[in-house]
Amino acid sequence: MKVIEANEGRKVEYEENGSWLIFDDQISLNLKKLEADNDVHIDITANAFGKLQTGEGVYYVAQLTIPARRYEETEIENPDYVEPPEDEEAEDSGAGHVNRTITKKDPVPFSMDNVTLTLYALKEGVL
Repeated sequence: MKVIEANEGRKVEYEENGSWLIFDDQISLNLKKLEADNDVHIDITANAFGKLQTGEGVYYVAQLTIPARRYEETEIENPDYVEPPEDEEAEDSGAGHVNRTITKKDPVPFSMDNVTLTLYALKEGVL
């Protein structure tokens, strides 16, 4: 995981455990489960009483960025392919024949190395 300290000061305590990220024993996130086909941004904030939460809050504590899921693409034979009849010309067939091959997409396994955690200094009296 890439960790960026956005400014000077004391930061929230966190622990990395496999694909889990735990903030100050208050919030546990399974980042593998949060990965999607688009970039995911999660804000960790604190309310006025110092309790951590995700989303909008009084104090900004951290931000997680999980990049979009990547895929490995492989060309394979199309199981639905039907050879057109010999008497049918390819350009005039219009029979809706499917392609001889298709692209198979397999997700690249999730890696915490791709996640970025940006930490912000805690306000006095928070946590």
